[in-house]
Amino acid sequence: MAIAAIAVYDWPESWPDLLPFLLKLIGDQTSMNGVHGGLRCLALLSGDLDDTMIPTLVPVLFPCLYTIVSSSQTYNKYLRTKALSVVYACTSMLGAMSGVYQVETNVLMEPMLKPWLDQFSFILEHPVQPEDTDDWSIRMEVLKCLNQFVQNFPSFNESLFMVIVGPLWQTFVSSLSVYTRSSIEGTEDPYEGSYDSDGAEKSLDSFVIQLFEFLLTIVGSTKFVQVVANNIADLVYYTIAFLQVTEQQVHTWSMDANQFVADEDDVTYSCRVSGALLLEEVATCCGGDGIDAIINAASKRFSESQQEKAAGSVVWWRMKEATLFALASLSEQLLEAEVSGLTKVSIGNLLEQMITEDMGIGVHEYPFLYARMFISVAKFSSVMSGGILEHFLLAAMKTIGMDVPPAVKVGACRALSQLLPEAKKNTIEPQMMGLLSSLTDLLHRASDETLHLVLEILQAAIKAGHESSASAEPIISPIILNMWVLHISDPFICIDAIEVLEAIKNTPGCFLPLASRILPYIGPVLNKPQQQPNGLVAGSLDLLTMLLKNAPTDVVKAAYDVCFDAIIRIVLESDDHSEMQNATECLASFVSGGRQELLFWGSDSGFTMRSLLDAASRLLDPDLESSGSLFVGSYILQLILHLPSQMGQHIQNLIVALVRRMQSASIEGLRSSLLLIFARLIHLSAPNVEQFINLLMTIPAEGYQNAFVYVMSEWTKQQGEIQGAYQIKVTTSALALLLSTRHPELTNINVQGHLIKSISGITTRSKAKSAPDQWTIVPLPAKILALLADALIEIQEQVRDAEDEDSDWEEIHGDMDSDKDLLSSAAATPFGRSGYEHLEAMAKAYNENQEDEYEDNILSVTDPLNELNLANYLTDFLSKFSQSDRQLFENLCQCLTRAEQDAIKIALNR
Repeated sequence: MAIAAIAVYDWPESWPDLLPFLLKLIGDQTSMNGVHGGLRCLALLSGDLDDTMIPTLVPVLFPCLYTIVSSSQTYNKYLRTKALSVVYACTSMLGAMSGVYQVETNVLMEPMLKPWLDQFSFILEHPVQPEDTDDWSIRMEVLKCLNQFVQNFPSFNESLFMVIVGPLWQTFVSSLSVYTRSSIEGTEDPYEGSYDSDGAEKSLDSFVIQLFEFLLTIVGSTKFVQVVANNIADLVYYTIAFLQVTEQQVHTWSMDANQFVADEDDVTYSCRVSGALLLEEVATCCGGDGIDAIINAASKRFSESQQEKAAGSVVWWRMKEATLFALASLSEQLLEAEVSGLTKVSIGNLLEQMITEDMGIGVHEYPFLYARMFISVAKFSSVMSGGILEHFLLAAMKTIGMDVPPAVKVGACRALSQLLPEAKKNTIEPQMMGLLSSLTDLLHRASDETLHLVLEILQAAIKAGHESSASAEPIISPIILNMWVLHISDPFICIDAIEVLEAIKNTPGCFLPLASRILPYIGPVLNKPQQQPNGLVAGSLDLLTMLLKNAPTDVVKAAYDVCFDAIIRIVLESDDHSEMQNATECLASFVSGGRQELLFWGSDSGFTMRSLLDAASRLLDPDLESSGSLFVGSYILQLILHLPSQMGQHIQNLIVALVRRMQSASIEGLRSSLLLIFARLIHLSAPNVEQFINLLMTIPAEGYQNAFVYVMSEWTKQQGEIQGAYQIKVTTSALALLLSTRHPELTNINVQGHLIKSISGITTRSKAKSAPDQWTIVPLPAKILALLADALIEIQEQVRDAEDEDSDWEEIHGDMDSDKDLLSSAAATPFGRSGYEHLEAMAKAYNENQEDEYEDNILSVTDPLNELNLANYLTDFLSKFSQSDRQLFENLCQCLTRAEQDAIKIALNR
């Protein structure tokens, strides 16, 4: 270890003899201790080899390693495993290099592949041995090496792969019987961990997971999936058996519900998770054949479990549970296959048959099967009959309040989260008070993951509960508030708790009672922030912001009386960034909810406005750390939208502060949010945008001619990174407004254009330093037009994704290549469907995509620009702009890329 640690720094430069010494050591069969030490040293070193050393090392080293691996009579499995670990480390590095040096790495490895594969076949062809941890370890290293071969070396082809298919299948099938006895049945004490002398675990689980990983690589490879396609049914059939609950899992889950929840959420590394991933890959890569194989294997395994049950087996439930687990893991793909007609069997009918067969079994005798039935019903609720769904919904509601094993309650919770939102009111109403009471009781006994789950179900129950939720509010709200305080240092639990309170708030009749509980509690917290436990002030501001969202004016006024001055003080005095961020959001909510009335709630309307401006001034202080100012953009936006006349007299000072804050900002998101303010001010200044440009030109900006030059150079760099439908609408349309002014200053400004790709190969830090990215420099009007075209490209791509109809686009792109004049080609090119229809599709796809990707701030909804149809707006603008000054338009288009020119042609082709 000492030699390996030093060699990382000194080899090969200062220690040129180290490698010859180690090779001599591992080649000396008379001293096994020397072989052992040399291999361990190489194994430690191999993790730090770089792309300069590997190509010279492999041709010398691999023959020595091959000799060890192939001499099973001379070297034991431990030494052969160590040799293979070095092979794996070297081929991993070669694999990483193959992205750039594919030809070179392929030439290096090609002559070695066949001999190595012969050795791998020899190791894999014997049945897996029970209790032989060295056997599991050597096979695991073989599988890791094979994974690299398949992924990284093109010369590893089908004919070479055929050599290992039989041995691989032998290993796969024989490992199931060993795994069943050792782990599933637990007859060979699975609780005893086995480790080698380096401290690495020698477990059967790790080996099986590696086996699944290699099979996953093969199924996911277009080149090799055909080789296993004939055996796909058997592959799936055996894989389901590997998914059975192990004896250790039964033991752990019975003692600890948290672990059951964690394992269900796929956050652990296990055979179940790996096997389910392999089945997913089969469903994805093998189409209808893969889906049919999965359904047929599931039916077969279900029949076998029923036969075992009839024969009196006590573990018959394991295979059925594994089958349901497999199907539930693939629920999305199976349901999609049924809709698209890929499968001949009805998934709903199969599941109903499997579930109704055992609806009467004892919940205490078979808790994990019961839990799995609940979860399966939730996953496949869309294809199951109303009777089954109602039965399980009511059973789940009762189960929550019963004394049953923890796993069953978890399963019931999973079922409720899916079934409650769709449930009929008259079905659940009689049980709802009992359910809310049971869930509230569960909160006191839950912890960690289970608490998260119970809060999630409580939220669903409150939303579904109607009158019952309103009746239960006096009981539930104080408990949730108390829980929120107890877990104030856990952000995930806090978010869940606030979401439950928000569900209560949105229940008819609950807004005022909830506000009357929250405000008296958080008022003292915010008024004496220094005396509070860590996180409580920031959390209270978060809670208040939730309460203010869509609140009636009387609630906003009550909150103002209790907290407003305290929040202003926090913004002005706090150094805690989370407190400042949450206070900023809170102030934005006050302005959005109170609007002009806000100024008259205090004794002095001038004082309230001064307080709001003082807060803005602190947040825009260029010396404040960027994190503290992070949400100032949203706050300023509310001020200029809802208090325009008051803000109008401060515009010049505001712009000066915005520029200074932008120039000192170290967080890109902060700069983007401030650019949004400039964009919104441009809209507010319309139709006198020229005057706004003139104002910016009078304001200084450090290192730039004036603030307009600085803002535009920053804006044109950042526009492509701006996120959120509202933000993109406001900034893109503001750029169009700027361009439409034809202000003479626009043509005097040059900004960053397109990236010139000057470096080839892997970009290292030293390369990036010596040859940083280089950009073209273009006039500002051309860059603005390019950005508008980029926005069109994005919208058009989303239309293509949404419709999956390429014909119109291909037709236009085909015609474009020969056209030089943008306007005449636009007039001449036929457009497969009406322009209006196409624009509507563009706008719809754009908005849907943006809403999926970024949940826009609730505060932006009040801005009329949020309703802007960007596709229509840009098309109208380009049409008017091109007609009003054809020469200028054609000149600017010469600076655009081909794709940008094409996007504009499509837009002009209405």
